[in-house]
Amino acid sequence: MNEGRESSGEIVTDIPARLDRLPWSRFHTLVVVALGITWILDGLEVTLAGAVSGALKESPVLRFTNTEVGMAGAAYLAGAVLGAVFFGWLTDRLGRKKLFTITVLVYLSATAATAFSWNLWSFLLFRLVTGMGIGGEYTAINSAIQELVPARVRGWTDLVINGSFWVGAAIGGVAAIVLLDPNLVSPDTGWRLAFFIGAVLGLIIMILRRWIPESPRWLMSHGRIAEAERVVAHIESFSPPQPAAKLPTLTLRPRSRTPMSEVAHTLFVTHRPRTLVALALMTSQAFFYNAIFFTYALILTDFYAVPSQAIGWFILPFAAGNFLGPLLLGRLFDTLGRRPMIAGTYILSGLLLAGTGFLFAREMVSASQLTICWSIVFFFASAAASSAYLTVSETYPLEIRALAIAVFYSLGTGLGGVAGPWLFGALIDTGSRMSVLGGYLFGAVLMIGAGLIAWRFAVKAERRSLEDISKPLGAV
Repeated sequence: MNEGRESSGEIVTDIPARLDRLPWSRFHTLVVVALGITWILDGLEVTLAGAVSGALKESPVLRFTNTEVGMAGAAYLAGAVLGAVFFGWLTDRLGRKKLFTITVLVYLSATAATAFSWNLWSFLLFRLVTGMGIGGEYTAINSAIQELVPARVRGWTDLVINGSFWVGAAIGGVAAIVLLDPNLVSPDTGWRLAFFIGAVLGLIIMILRRWIPESPRWLMSHGRIAEAERVVAHIESFSPPQPAAKLPTLTLRPRSRTPMSEVAHTLFVTHRPRTLVALALMTSQAFFYNAIFFTYALILTDFYAVPSQAIGWFILPFAAGNFLGPLLLGRLFDTLGRRPMIAGTYILSGLLLAGTGFLFAREMVSASQLTICWSIVFFFASAAASSAYLTVSETYPLEIRALAIAVFYSLGTGLGGVAGPWLFGALIDTGSRMSVLGGYLFGAVLMIGAGLIAWRFAVKAERRSLEDISKPLGAV
């Protein structure tokens, strides 16, 4: 077994190869649970925000309009954009572990504060800060997961973890059924209690994450080779001893930070085709998901007269389709490959969205039938959206991985996500199914276009080391 060694300011190490050759162990399961629960939180937040929209309109204190409900969704996403950029920058400078501790504290404090909102502006402020915490989580967690999971299962693991968003959605749906029932809880109390669920989950996360170490890849890139060696030895202790073998090594010059000019050159010059793919995937899936899911409850209440307290029942099958997609299709991203699977899931999602939109516009489906249609659409769309995060987090150099995730998450969410809920809230307010169809068709075109771009330019990253896909900036 090789060891990292320092010479003339350079480090020669086999740490990446040692991490990638390990079999799946209890350590990797712990990483998936402790870090992956972030997406459960986000799913809970988004579902509650959608499910309580009717209750927010009926609240004697808030009395929101459909447009104001859309504004609340946009505020959450705007916060996620700000949080991703700020905390993503800090994640590359200060480390993965520090930041995923800070961001969960921001999240649980803000979501608890949301329960005490007294008017539109206080609600928007607390939702914005909650989003900042979740946005920061995305950058720190995606970086850590990519750097700790063996290359041969990185695609499936990443997709399943991102798909766990819908476990949170199911929890939010069940919570909404109980907390929004006026026979059990008053209309102005139920939605407040709903937001406390996220704060409780946040406390559980704090306990679980105590056992997750700093990323050895991040430590070695910052010259902390002895500490990185100790972490790798600890991770290896969870697995049977590996046979002696000469492993490939990496030589690099450690750095404490990367100038923003080098970040920009890497993203927009060195890796321009990858940047086109990342931007297309993130923007289209952000519009697709946030526009539809943030306003799903409004479609049911306004066009199908579904009581707000019953929305949770419709979210459960919707969530099931979304979770099963990455779970069942994820292996194919590691076997058939990234390019055909990313392109295929995006294009098929767009076509199915257009078809479902036409059925809705022509009043050919009931509320239950529409939910079944959405479950089928999002079986594929969930795998597609998860692959966007996978693509961004594995195709850029180690030193700027978190910031790259932040940049494309922010650009995608800013361009596609923030505008989506507001736009669809306004379209629903018109009372016209044809107006809503126009929004669906726009989302379908975005998804199909992104799929075509991925087919042409996506990187074949399946089963390859992160350092092979994109050499670290400090590599010699």
